[in-house]
Amino acid sequence: QVQLVESGGGLVQAGGSLRLSCAASISIFRLNAMGWYRQAPGKQRELVASIAWDGNTNYKDSVKDRFVISRDNAKKTVTLEMNNLKPEDTAVYYCNARVPINPSLSRLPENDSWGQGTQVTVSA
Repeated sequence: QVQLVESGGGLVQAGGSLRLSCAASISIFRLNAMGWYRQAPGKQRELVASIAWDGNTNYKDSVKDRFVISRDNAKKTVTLEMNNLKPEDTAVYYCNARVPINPSLSRLPENDSWGQGTQVTVSA
């Protein structure tokens, strides 16, 4: 089982910045993708940003010009730089990893692993 540990959440004023980090228990090269999702009270969990094993990235439209996802294979971490934060960014942010079920055979099918979540609160 892949363990994911998040850090970097907190309270920030609108217009400020935060950096979220997620450390994996295994080499991220073995994972199909890693990314960040968020969930606000009463709303569905939604994709914020992801980065695949080949470096391809994907962003929620509303954060494309403000957030940047990156990875460090040596440190087995993925980082989300969040800039110009807005109150609507307030949510619990969850690290996600897509894990091959049979890595010796192929990358698919896959399962999801999740971190415990870290709170991001943006005040007006």
